[in-house]
Amino acid sequence: MKTMTEIVVPQLAESLVSATIDKWLKQPGDRVDIYEPICEILTDKVNAELPSTVAGTFIKILVGKGETVPVGTPICLIETEGAADTGSRSADSQPDYTGSVPASPTAEMQVESEDAPMRNRFSPAVQQLAAEHNIRLTDVPGTGLGGRITRKDVLAYVASGAGRSVNATSSSTASEALRTVDPAAQVRSSGLHLTETPRLPKIEVEGSAGIGRGDSFIDVTPIRNTIARNMRQSVSEIPHAWTMIEVDVTNLVLLRNKLKDEFMKREGINLTYLAFLLKAVVNAIKDFPIMNSMWAVDKIIVKRDINISLAVGTEDSVLTPVIKNADHKNVAGLAKEIDELARKTREGKLTLSDMQGGTFTVNNTGSFGSILSYPIINYPQAAILTFESIVKRPVVINDMLAVRSMANLCLSLDHRILDGVICGRFLQRVKDNLESFNTESKLY
Repeated sequence: MKTMTEIVVPQLAESLVSATIDKWLKQPGDRVDIYEPICEILTDKVNAELPSTVAGTFIKILVGKGETVPVGTPICLIETEGAADTGSRSADSQPDYTGSVPASPTAEMQVESEDAPMRNRFSPAVQQLAAEHNIRLTDVPGTGLGGRITRKDVLAYVASGAGRSVNATSSSTASEALRTVDPAAQVRSSGLHLTETPRLPKIEVEGSAGIGRGDSFIDVTPIRNTIARNMRQSVSEIPHAWTMIEVDVTNLVLLRNKLKDEFMKREGINLTYLAFLLKAVVNAIKDFPIMNSMWAVDKIIVKRDINISLAVGTEDSVLTPVIKNADHKNVAGLAKEIDELARKTREGKLTLSDMQGGTFTVNNTGSFGSILSYPIINYPQAAILTFESIVKRPVVINDMLAVRSMANLCLSLDHRILDGVICGRFLQRVKDNLESFNTESKLY
């Protein structure tokens, strides 16, 4: 018996009231498996793939690309057959829209034939885990019913080390190229832009007849429109002020140079200056909790948790993923969080939970050579700090000239909440914390 099922915009978060269809991944007539992504949607927080809640045939698109609709609106029709498909919409088998799938018998134990009918049916959680470890799922033995590959199978395959030789073979050309390049030349010492070359924006350009030779129109994408709205709200509602302080990071440079190679071997990620900055900022916020606050008309809310938002740029947008409870992490832990969030941002794999709860924002503008900037506050937070480029400059020390590694810290503040005295003291504390690092400081 065939049944027509509507797929609706899910409630991704409590504050979410609408979403925009960014791209359809399936077209009428295509076969759709349960949990298989059918479209990409944009929200005020993050982009997300919308998985199907049923298996069947994609019949009709109800909401076109670029259209914004309220939560709960049907966006497409999928034709299912038999009770198995309709039953898959039960509450205990619904996909988790943050990127994982509940470990339910329905999701892992569907059997269609005697051999391995589920061999090539991968849940989003399994696909995400495989991508994180850079392995091919076709090489992983499946122990689930019907030959399905489970999370335990992927973890066991990674632990066995079997995927390393495969990855080395499949990427031999890239590996050879990297071995001929000095690691210091391919990684900016002060930035989140790690080993990859910045990509050009993927922008659809319309014809421009009648507006001048060489001119063109660029469509405003939904995410760019969201950025514009948030920036406009910040500058129109928050009375911005800003201040700057310079920091001598010579000892920090020596410390990082001493530890970066060992850290790379141990953790497999780059040790950036940003991790040390975050540690210095978090410790300063502990001493000046008012920096970790927001305006609420008749009161000021001082947040208990210190959740640092990182401004991470892609080729066509800026997102602010969040390091939760940053005050509970050491420098090594912060470095891991920075690398993970930067990677997920570049790959478009951020979830709503990655974007929510920020209380103070840090932007590493030094990664592209900036030495001075005036950042816009990440609404509704009270302040944002930029870490500028580290530059060798002549500095007067005890009436003598010395060449030191110097960097500027620029702070924008909400003048309804913060004043010059408290922000000056806060910046001085961040400066003291940064300058207190030396070659004996520990990462763990």
